[in-house]
Amino acid sequence: MPEQEPPKDHVPPPEEPLRDDRNDIETNVKSRSTWLRLVFMIVVFALYAVSRVIVFAVVILQFLYVLFSGSTNPKLAGLGQSLAAYTYQIIRYLTFNSDDKPYPFDLEWPPGVESD
Repeated sequence: MPEQEPPKDHVPPPEEPLRDDRNDIETNVKSRSTWLRLVFMIVVFALYAVSRVIVFAVVILQFLYVLFSGSTNPKLAGLGQSLAAYTYQIIRYLTFNSDDKPYPFDLEWPPGVESD
């Protein structure tokens, strides 16, 4: 019985090199950029902790302002808005959703509420 030849348009699958997972892990562990990111993450996390304290102060001050004046302080509202945006930048960086380091490294300080 004659052997059948594959069709002329048949392309054999490419030979995949054997992956050495141990080598990949070793490369990742030795990566300088990963360790540098860890250093930045620690610094950024400290900035996050400081920003939480400032947010708490803004909340208290804004509450007292509303309590005694009956309206919000636009400057405190703007600061609260920019702190919220800054916190968002930090969280995106810490969770690897962005490679842009937040203020004061790569990004500018986010704007607050625009006055009408």
